[in-house]
Amino acid sequence: MDAVQLEALKPSDLDPTPKYLQIARKMTDLIEKQVWQQDHGIPSERQLVELLDVSRVTARRALQVVEEKGLLVRRPGSGTFVAPHLNQTLSRLSSFSEELKLRGMTSNASWLMRDIAQASSQELIALGLPRGARVARVKRLRIADDTPMAIEYCRVPETVLPDPNAIEASLYALLDARGTPVVRALQTISAVNATPDHATLLDVDVGEAVLFVTRLGYGRDGRPIEFTESYCRPDVYEFVAELSRSPAPAKSAG
Repeated sequence: MDAVQLEALKPSDLDPTPKYLQIARKMTDLIEKQVWQQDHGIPSERQLVELLDVSRVTARRALQVVEEKGLLVRRPGSGTFVAPHLNQTLSRLSSFSEELKLRGMTSNASWLMRDIAQASSQELIALGLPRGARVARVKRLRIADDTPMAIEYCRVPETVLPDPNAIEASLYALLDARGTPVVRALQTISAVNATPDHATLLDVDVGEAVLFVTRLGYGRDGRPIEFTESYCRPDVYEFVAELSRSPAPAKSAG
């Protein structure tokens, strides 16, 4: 590991914050700034003790704090590594596959459903469809580098997606190729408690809070063509928004 990075982890005696929290904060900063990227090896407790001149308890507690944030993963027999973690900006419209590709992560999916059926009242309203219309339904477990990330349930009008089995890795890529891309979307995010089914698929505890994301995507003609509901693990999935504030207008003199 880079000596400069190790030096940056050293706690300061002048800082009143407990040393283990100082180390945990510095580790978190290196991970969030992607200086330490996914699968980057983390020093062991023994190495931290020797390199940072701290106690074994301090080193252990520092690693526990960062691990509890979902930023580290322990692999028996191999060591501790930076965990898969997806930060998705809210200012750019992109698919799950596109976001992972940008970060050099491998996208995979376990298909739970792919069929066509008569639209429910919720789907008719969301997609603005006439009574009796049919939709393609696609449900899958989204996986990044063998870590379950989200359960995604997407509905698209049959006229837009007549064969859901044609989807390979990306729905958006298929829609682009068919000349019916999603060009803008409205997305809402809330928190819900994981059901037993969610817990099993996402590898979380029943009742644990997960992110519930709904997205309504629109085509070039302004009509909705995608209605997606997703349940995301909050320890590995974050949504990031950059905000700006316009300066207040100057008061005129007199």
